[in-house]
Amino acid sequence: MENTIILPPDYKPTADEEYMNEMQLEYFRQKLLNWKKSLIGQSKDTLDDLRQGGLNQPDQIDRASLESDKALELRTRDRARKLISKIDEALKRIEDGVYGYCEETGEPIGIERLEVRPVATLSIEAQERHERMEKTYDDEVVVKPTL
Repeated sequence: MENTIILPPDYKPTADEEYMNEMQLEYFRQKLLNWKKSLIGQSKDTLDDLRQGGLNQPDQIDRASLESDKALELRTRDRARKLISKIDEALKRIEDGVYGYCEETGEPIGIERLEVRPVATLSIEAQERHERMEKTYDDEVVVKPTL
């Protein structure tokens, strides 16, 4: 879909507008694209850092510390990769005309929630229900030690 919508620089979606109108959709599309661009830029920085090596440090403590830092950086990048995938899915939902609506109930997710978590797919109520079910499941799975 080719967008011809130009947002005013200070535009912020409000609850007073029609929910998920063209302006709001474009606002969230741009927000998601900018977030993705930022994550990709950070990933490139990580790759550059990793390529520079440094693991041939003569001091074992320095080398161990460097390896630990790189492992943490790689885990962070893996989370970023998964987040980029969620961003792509959100952009697809915008394209498909279902962005901003709960996957479970079809109800609006809400502007406030999307501002904070633009990749959200569940309303707060549905998310809380999922978390309660997960907690119940986790509590049931925990094996109680017998004395």
